[in-house]
Amino acid sequence: MKKIPVLFFSIIAGLMLAAGGSCFVAHADNGKTAAQSPAGTGQTEQSGTSASDNEYVIGPEDVLDIFVWRDEQLTRTVPVRIDGMISLPLVNDIQAAGFTPHQLKEAIVNKLKGYIDNPTVTVTVREANSYKIFVSGEVRTPGVQQIRSETTLVKSIIAAGGFTEWANKRKILIISTENGKEKRTWANYNKIIDGDIPDVIIKRGDTIIVK
Repeated sequence: MKKIPVLFFSIIAGLMLAAGGSCFVAHADNGKTAAQSPAGTGQTEQSGTSASDNEYVIGPEDVLDIFVWRDEQLTRTVPVRIDGMISLPLVNDIQAAGFTPHQLKEAIVNKLKGYIDNPTVTVTVREANSYKIFVSGEVRTPGVQQIRSETTLVKSIIAAGGFTEWANKRKILIISTENGKEKRTWANYNKIIDGDIPDVIIKRGDTIIVK
């Protein structure tokens, strides 16, 4: 009778050890999958822009994930410099600003063909830092706004928290650049809201000043 408790506790201890071993294997497998997933797919986060996105135009200060199939030395995350270039092994400096991810992918493939047979490349925008506008003056939260594409004046004001009580909504200055030249236009927010005139398109790099 005295041997039963010892046998019982031995069985329990064995079950606990088996369960502990299973948990360790599960965590190890999950860790391996997480570590290999980016290298296996060439993708980062769901909000990234893949090479199939033909609308996004890369700009300075963007951060790109360059994935080259079966080549860990060429696969890396690179910033787009102020001059619009990125640097990669073998490729050296290559223009990135002004291209879509798909166009940049094709350019990198063409550069790598002299070194690699049938290179497979994926370009993903990790950080879209170049798509930003500036809102200043009589708004509640002036500053830099990160955008993914073109926006409108009304949306920009809403994102800035709306107007202060001293804002002149009838005369808002919008400073943009066209063909390397500064362009200044004025907008009447009240008429836009009333539907008398269309909303103003705000593009990357534009500045909105509410007086």
